[in-house]
Amino acid sequence: MNFEEFVNRLNKRLYRRTHRQILKQWEADGGDTRFRYDYPLTDNSFVMDLGGYEGQWSSQIYSKFGCKIAVFEPVRQFAQALSERFEANEDIEVFQFGLGAISESQTIYVRGAGSSTLRKRAAAEEIRIVDVQQWFDDNRVMSVALMKINIEGGEYDLLDRMIETGLVESIENIQVQFHNFTVDAKRRMERIQEALQRTHTLNYQYRFVWENWVRKGDAR
Repeated sequence: MNFEEFVNRLNKRLYRRTHRQILKQWEADGGDTRFRYDYPLTDNSFVMDLGGYEGQWSSQIYSKFGCKIAVFEPVRQFAQALSERFEANEDIEVFQFGLGAISESQTIYVRGAGSSTLRKRAAAEEIRIVDVQQWFDDNRVMSVALMKINIEGGEYDLLDRMIETGLVESIENIQVQFHNFTVDAKRRMERIQEALQRTHTLNYQYRFVWENWVRKGDAR
């Protein structure tokens, strides 16, 4: 093992240890129940769920607030299951594609909740990604009360695009999980966080677990 490999392995070990500690603190402080469903939403609010997977987050948000929800899930089997789950609910619409920086096809490696275009460790599937700005324009979306982002590494390109276009200013709450397995993840995350400070206020943060940004003027 050369010195660079030794340093990389050491850094990964330190990250895992720190991450376990942060997860433990997240749970001790109330976790999902306290943080991820606590918003001033109404039945007129519009919510976006990026990375719908099995739909549990959207289901709980809807049960609590009865709001309108757009769920984005590019993996075929998960999107089909979501469509069946919410088939009778006119307030929840499922889109079988993801949102990102550009419109393109990508290869995703399907492994449950950890399915990712960046972790090549499972069965591959071609998926569709739509430019987030294009989707907002095509659907004439002017304001979003809450955008939840859990897209296994795709959050960096997505948020860079939203910041670049100014689209981020139309989002009242950004609930995001950053992932550490992408190239230069820490630096990219910190750069995005610095940019978000111009338009939003951080109201909770558990690094590489969950954090939430509230648009200035809407901060609670």
